[in-house]
Amino acid sequence: MSTRRSRSRQSGSTLITDDQINDLVSKLHQLLPEVRNRCSDKVSAARVLQETCSYIRSLHREVEDLSDRLSELLDNTDSTQASIIRSLLMQ
Repeated sequence: MSTRRSRSRQSGSTLITDDQINDLVSKLHQLLPEVRNRCSDKVSAARVLQETCSYIRSLHREVEDLSDRLSELLDNTDSTQASIIRSLLMQ
């Protein structure tokens, strides 16, 4: 067994091996549509993490945009319908 694979990182009382980190990065790689669609399997962990951060930021922007659009729609809807929609969203 190589020293790289046998090394582990300690966080509190939990040990995380390099193999576990590589497995998690691989799983992230599979979840990212941009990386998955345009890259081969050989992508650095740093690149996967950068793309993950970028993807999360884009999802946040999309949520904000959809939230703004929903607010506009609710503002332009009569109060009874708006109340029904709000109650459905809170479930």
